[in-house]
Amino acid sequence: MARAAARHILVETEDECIELKTKIEGGDDFAEVARANSTCPSSAEGGALGEFGPGQMVKEFDDVVFSSELGKVHGPIRTQFGFHLIEITSRTED
Repeated sequence: MARAAARHILVETEDECIELKTKIEGGDDFAEVARANSTCPSSAEGGALGEFGPGQMVKEFDDVVFSSELGKVHGPIRTQFGFHLIEITSRTED
């Protein structure tokens, strides 16, 4: 079964999400931006979510994590929780 590890930033608005993505792409550290801005409890860990398999996250999140490029910041991705920036840190295809 495929497994992945990712970190994310969760905010309330798409505009805020875009602003934070611009900062990260401009050189700001993803983990520091997550600690300072994310509303998810994972912000204490720099947005790190650990390792998980398909179906353990909401569909919109899974779709990105299990099909998109590693090491790149993806988003904004809208879920029922808000808007996410997602960075896939590893993925295995077992």
